[in-house]
Amino acid sequence: MNTTQLSPLLARWAQKIEGVAASNGLDFYPVIFEMVDFETMNEVAAYGGFPTRYRHWRWGMEYESLSKGYRYGLSKIYELVINNNPCYAYLLESNAVVDQKLVMAHVYAHCDFFKNNISFSRTNRKMMDETANHAARVDRYIGEVGLERVESFLDACLTIEDLVDPHAQFIQRRRVVRPGGEDEPATVRKLRSKSYMDPYINPPSFIEAQQARLDEEARKMRSFPEEPERDVLLFLIEHAPLERWQRDILSIIREEAYYFAPQGQTKIMNEGWASFWHSRMMTEKLLAVEELIDYADHHSGTVATSPGRLNPYKLGIELFRDIEERWNKGRFGKEYEECDSWDRKRSWDTGLGKGREKIFEVRKFHNDVTFIDSFLTEEFCRRQKLFTFAMNDKSQGYEIESREFMKVRETLLFQLTNHGRPFIYVKDGNFRNRGELLLWHRYEAAELKRDYAEDTLRNLEMIWGRPVHVETIMSESSTLISCAGGELLESEIVA
Repeated sequence: MNTTQLSPLLARWAQKIEGVAASNGLDFYPVIFEMVDFETMNEVAAYGGFPTRYRHWRWGMEYESLSKGYRYGLSKIYELVINNNPCYAYLLESNAVVDQKLVMAHVYAHCDFFKNNISFSRTNRKMMDETANHAARVDRYIGEVGLERVESFLDACLTIEDLVDPHAQFIQRRRVVRPGGEDEPATVRKLRSKSYMDPYINPPSFIEAQQARLDEEARKMRSFPEEPERDVLLFLIEHAPLERWQRDILSIIREEAYYFAPQGQTKIMNEGWASFWHSRMMTEKLLAVEELIDYADHHSGTVATSPGRLNPYKLGIELFRDIEERWNKGRFGKEYEECDSWDRKRSWDTGLGKGREKIFEVRKFHNDVTFIDSFLTEEFCRRQKLFTFAMNDKSQGYEIESREFMKVRETLLFQLTNHGRPFIYVKDGNFRNRGELLLWHRYEAAELKRDYAEDTLRNLEMIWGRPVHVETIMSESSTLISCAGGELLESEIVA
């Protein structure tokens, strides 16, 4: 722990909180706390948590949004923590001591999650240095080709920064060709003949021409790529006709997208885990009597729910608490599931005492989708009063649609899968044998947003250098959306 910027009082509290966190089984990288004012906090938050990023106008836009929210009392950032080794955490200097204690406990739990959750196991643990390196490279290209060209290309790249495969680091997607593993190439069948007659019956020039024809047919039959490629950015890096600086900038965008991907995959778990531990440490070890009201006020604000929005802090902390209680009391397994008495289930307690062990196991191996899929129960939904809502066309207002457990679970999983974004794959890099790019939208009962799709296709065309198409479903029919010269065209795909 490094506390060079903390006051002596906060440095002592940081040391104590580190010890309490470790005594509860949390395992984290060294943590460096830095005290900043609200302007610096907003600057760092606008940069995605890093002190240095490449030059682009979107950071300024984010800063203005955050600053206005703070000035008008609409939002306030209490802390920022970076997945790095060592972890860096920023504390807001205007916070009261009780808030700083809460935040530091929260930070240590985040750092434990970063270090131990499997989704983060392949992330770059020196990303603070890497983002500074990215900034230096982009600055060099701005000096070489000019700000306007670099920023224009960055604009296009950032519209497709999510078109990566978040599971690629754990799954071998591309076919690995081993020695002797490829199919034998097609060869021309010669007519049987005596050796001395072979040059006349099977003329070498004819055999060579026929072999060339077979090779060309085989080349055309091979898909490009062989299987639909989910990592669209990698495909563009490898095959788009880009200049060296453009290829490098696209690789920077892709590297940062893979760094941030696990945070999107574990938002509910990560915030729930941090809230679970800051709550436990504060109420059991760290809270002074005179701080109780302020702590309760700020903690309740963190986990409060608001109409129409899912609070990941609330859902995460309550689900971790539920898991701990269930495994402490043995409320799982065949016998418990088959019990049809609600009264008996409410009083069920086998004294198993495996709750602490189970939540650490969950923290290590799950992401948000598997977390909800595996541990959300009907009893939990009933206690938390979860429901789905939808627009009523008659009243022109949102109303409760269903309180059924399966509907709630299905809706949550649908929102969390791929962060609620469409699945897009590269299907053909030589569409219609014209060098055009064909994408495929894996339809999941939700159509593409037309304005988003159009802007994305235009930017992809700029990067690919030739027309770009996407196969999708529109109005329940297979549709091809094409972009050529910036103009959009829709056509029905006839089977």
